[in-house]
Amino acid sequence: MAAIQISKDLLRDQFVGKTLHEVITPAVVLDLAKVEENCNLMIKAAERLNLSWRAHIKTHKTEELTRLQVGDKSSSDVNLIVSTIIEAEKLVPLLKEYQEKGRKVNVLYSFPLYTSCIERLAKVSSALGAGALTVMVDHVDQVPLLATLTSKSGGNPPLVFLKVNVGSNRAGVIPDTPACSALVDSLLASEAAGESALLGLYCHAGHSYATRQDWEAMGILGAEFEALRKVAELVRDRRAPGKEPLVLSVGATPTATTIQHPDLATAKETNGTNGTNGANGTNGHTNGNGTHTNGHDATTTPNILTAVPTSHLKQLLKSLKAEGFLLEVHAGVYPTLDMQQLAAHARDSSFLNSTKIGVSVLADVASVYPSRGPDGATEALVNAGCIALGREPCEDRGAEPGKHYTAWGMVAPWGSAELKKNLPVPGPKFPAEHGGWEVVKISQEHGILRWVGKSEDEVPLKTGQRVQIWPNHSCITGAGHAYYLVVDSRNEGREDEVVDVWVRWNGW
Repeated sequence: MAAIQISKDLLRDQFVGKTLHEVITPAVVLDLAKVEENCNLMIKAAERLNLSWRAHIKTHKTEELTRLQVGDKSSSDVNLIVSTIIEAEKLVPLLKEYQEKGRKVNVLYSFPLYTSCIERLAKVSSALGAGALTVMVDHVDQVPLLATLTSKSGGNPPLVFLKVNVGSNRAGVIPDTPACSALVDSLLASEAAGESALLGLYCHAGHSYATRQDWEAMGILGAEFEALRKVAELVRDRRAPGKEPLVLSVGATPTATTIQHPDLATAKETNGTNGTNGANGTNGHTNGNGTHTNGHDATTTPNILTAVPTSHLKQLLKSLKAEGFLLEVHAGVYPTLDMQQLAAHARDSSFLNSTKIGVSVLADVASVYPSRGPDGATEALVNAGCIALGREPCEDRGAEPGKHYTAWGMVAPWGSAELKKNLPVPGPKFPAEHGGWEVVKISQEHGILRWVGKSEDEVPLKTGQRVQIWPNHSCITGAGHAYYLVVDSRNEGREDEVVDVWVRWNGW
């Protein structure tokens, strides 16, 4: 069901040119400089490793950020993922624009098929043509819907990803089970009947959000590929010859972003010789300026602060390609990042730190309560509760419960001179070490800030003051808002000026 869409032009007239101190609150804000940089990092990393890239738009649900995720001026294929059908419907004009420019497009509806989605998906398929729609299947009872979708879309057989459960237990068939074997047979029969085309295997490592060590998620990325390989080998053994190579699509922002590790760049030579970056595949070399270099492009990346073995993943990528599989990575929240991503430590702090977060919630301090909190801590009330911020915690993975960060958001060093200068920010030991103004309690519209740390270090807040809060999970945060106010921190002296408004495709 579509939500009422607000006019972008009216919103631009209302907000563009104003500063964040002049707009209504609560509001969700994107920093164009940061989200663009985060998008470019993923595109370049996939290119360096010769991996297919599929961007998920569920975090932001906007045309503008979708363009950044696929490289608006690129000529490469446009592969996207949506979590709601309205996202797919709203993408159609943009995808047709890319088709007119000669780019091959494909959109995956990333929820296993169900009866009521068929009519609307068929219209998307009809509008975009053959090969442009991919659907997901994880149960044999969903397979008959493929024939219906083909018929209603004018004879365009949908591409299909078989969804594999790799441990998150959200969706997907479990490998090496009778259910998996039966589903493979059913999908191959559907393909043989011309009712669908099996694109490949897909998984989502949602459990990677619980990692807490630098680059730990890289091991989960390898495990994703290994799990899909097992099912892919089963498919290949039973499939008729002459079909397109199977795509193995893996990801979640923690696992997918680990491909930015510079030492992995040598994996591009999968059919040739190994590269020379790093001894034993752990750390690369640096140039005289202390920045990491590689042999594939002239760009520089930060020094690797945490040594991590990359040899296994490099060899795995090489061997999977040698077996004839096409490798794809996907992710969604990476453009904006959030507190959950900092906590997951998918990359070390040279790549992943609070300066990379591109989203915040703007709120007003309505009241201040000295000594109200535990041990006399100061608390304050802001006009951003669970509707504006979202109600999703960072999982407490500490050995002693309650010591790690478990708040609902954290005030960023923005606004007053005191906050900019003295407010602590998450460091390399976050979430084990944390402090500052944290959102410790939320109700529908109320957010309670509390000073966490030594009382003598408290950076005072005042009634009427405006703050920016980094949310825990920007996908959930965005869902409470109809649009984003966009600023650009590259505009020196005008970092807080609204330069655009991006309307979200809310609803289902």
